[in-house]
Amino acid sequence: MTVTIYHNPGCSKSRQTLPLLRDNGVEPAIVEYLKTPPDAATLRDILTLLGLEPRALMRKKEAAYAAKGLADDGLGEGQLIDAMVANPVLIERPIVLANGKAALGRPPENVLEIL
Repeated sequence: MTVTIYHNPGCSKSRQTLPLLRDNGVEPAIVEYLKTPPDAATLRDILTLLGLEPRALMRKKEAAYAAKGLADDGLGEGQLIDAMVANPVLIERPIVLANGKAALGRPPENVLEIL
């Protein structure tokens, strides 16, 4: 089983999720998405697996959210995805992919459901 975590070492939930995976016998592939952000196609796939619209995966309290005018309801899905690709700090974390499924580690225990 291949497991991938989109990880931000500066995020407490992400830091909690990584050892939780390891404690459950999983050594995930780690993608530090702030250094290596997903492209638009990958982000679309993740959103589909999560069953979320782009705005639901965005960190609305980040300064970039307001600065880029992303609260505008007139923005389309593609524009929001492009904003997350260009500003990966906007992507909620951590995201874990396993077994053709995805989970958002908020709380960290959510990821156990897809293992």
